[in-house]
Amino acid sequence: MHSKQTSTQAIVSNFCNLHRHHRRNGFTLAELMAVIVILGLLATIMTVGIRGYMAKSRRNLALLELSTLSQALESYHTENGRYPRTDEGLQVLFGTDDSDGFMDGKAPGKDPWRNDYDYISPAEDSDFLVICYGADGREGGTGTDEDITSEDLTRADSNE
Repeated sequence: MHSKQTSTQAIVSNFCNLHRHHRRNGFTLAELMAVIVILGLLATIMTVGIRGYMAKSRRNLALLELSTLSQALESYHTENGRYPRTDEGLQVLFGTDDSDGFMDGKAPGKDPWRNDYDYISPAEDSDFLVICYGADGREGGTGTDEDITSEDLTRADSNE
């Protein structure tokens, strides 16, 4: 009888060892939930960082495009002795079927937020003003909605 009890104990012992061995190889629900929460927090941090980077990139792109438009307006002035009137707008820079224009064949563009640039000539304090109204596409605003103008280019140049 002793041997029968020993073999039963051995079977139970082996079963318990298998069960314990199986638990060590897996993850508990709490461990999985902790990993999911950590991954969620990392994704949130990355998204916030990327949004800030994208906003700054769009502003820099708008400044670059305003600089290109301003140079084209200066070329137009050199060739025609005047800047385009407000009612002519920026379209005259892009040429027609008869002329190449002043923008190296580029099609009329929109700002980085897919809004049209606004153009005023003559402007209050300068010969012309090219305006990008920011993310909201409306006059005024702060942050990503802040207006960017060709006058900002001259301010940036004087700060260097």
